[in-house]
Amino acid sequence: MREFVRGVGLLGRGFAYWRRRPGLMALGLVPAAIVALLFLGGLIALGTYLPTITEAMTPFADSWPGVWASVFRLAVGTALLGASLVLVAVTFTALTLLVGEPFYDRIWKAVEADLGGAVNESDYGFWRAVGDGLSLIGRGMGIALLAALVALVPVVGGVLSTVFAVSFTGWLLADELTSRALTARGLAPATRRSLLRRHRARVLGFGVATQLCFFVPLGAVATMPAAVAGSTVLARSLLDGSDRAAAGPSGGAR
Repeated sequence: MREFVRGVGLLGRGFAYWRRRPGLMALGLVPAAIVALLFLGGLIALGTYLPTITEAMTPFADSWPGVWASVFRLAVGTALLGASLVLVAVTFTALTLLVGEPFYDRIWKAVEADLGGAVNESDYGFWRAVGDGLSLIGRGMGIALLAALVALVPVVGGVLSTVFAVSFTGWLLADELTSRALTARGLAPATRRSLLRRHRARVLGFGVATQLCFFVPLGAVATMPAAVAGSTVLARSLLDGSDRAAAGPSGGAR
């Protein structure tokens, strides 16, 4: 539990950069706001046509008693909406990091410099970013599908689906957000994920906290720059094998 809380605190370290580097962090709002507007339009459209979509998916329920048909279709609609939110959270992160790579690269380098030591320059590359993004989206689709199925469980399905989705999506977000700092040090994807698994509770704490912030209205936009900064601190803390990076930079803001 202590490591989980420490991971949550690392996101807090990321938010602290809004005070220390407000101009730099504000740049990270631009790509997040653009992607958020696109997804907001999609969610509004889904909400508008959700009853029609649900009925089209369940024609066999037309012959059921009215109450049972309504209850079942409500469950299906809720599962679809929940799965869509999970998928949006994952694809939002992937697309925002891809679109805003120049902005988030500057945030990453600034945090690395504040933490001390040379900033590594191993090539990350556009196509590697695309590959990581597609991998994140693919895994996110699997989680969204499983979350939708869990949501169909009577009575407790909604709660179980929420816990499942937030936990697993949080892990995916932490994986994607730390990829820049870890790949820059020459870590292959398999090595990178092995490192994350060795510190599972800390990584999960950071990812779950980030995911929950995304559910707050406009939270995803404001959180993305902080998540990039916080994930850099997280990566350094995992690589150092100590609390030095998690304790924050020793120097002041440059």
